[in-house]
Amino acid sequence: MTANNDTIGAASGAARSGRGRDQLAALPNLLTYARIAAVPLFVACFFVEGHTARWVALAIFIAASVTDFLDGYLARAYDQHSSLGRMLDPIADKLLVAAALLALTYVGTIGGFSLWAALVILSREILVSGLREFLAEVRVSVPVSRLAKWKTALQMTAIGFLVAGPAGDALFGGEPVTLFGIAGLWIAAVLTLYTGYDYFRAGFRYLLDEA
Repeated sequence: MTANNDTIGAASGAARSGRGRDQLAALPNLLTYARIAAVPLFVACFFVEGHTARWVALAIFIAASVTDFLDGYLARAYDQHSSLGRMLDPIADKLLVAAALLALTYVGTIGGFSLWAALVILSREILVSGLREFLAEVRVSVPVSRLAKWKTALQMTAIGFLVAGPAGDALFGGEPVTLFGIAGLWIAAVLTLYTGYDYFRAGFRYLLDEA
């Protein structure tokens, strides 16, 4: 009987190990790894002078943003959802956004009063991440609204314009690319406050029900 139990336990362990390897090698997860790996390369571009570095940074940012769409699409299309993917995907998203905002602030593309827009977006990302983790522990689900998806699309578009920044401005004269990016960042910040309220309302509702 003991031998049978040992055999069953070994088989179960091998199955779990196999599933773990499958998760690691799943295409959606590979795209997420690539997005995380792209972050330091993206930031390094801001330490190189010249417009070429900005265009390279923009190319990396666009490629990383596309993988964010692709990994979710592929996971749904091929039923490759995994716990690892659910954990890493939002981390990769927030790393990319935070790195972009901090790098743009470092080089002065985002400055002055516009720092508040970047601060609102960063603060919301951190706070909502903590709240989502708490709600997940108590089995409370808050679906992503259509407005939140539009906010994310606008936010990434605005950051893309700001990444191009002076390189894009040089093509048109003046600062149209940078100004468009700043305007988009402020709109995204306002939408960030509104959509973030939905998450906190769900969290507070649960806390009040428990009180």
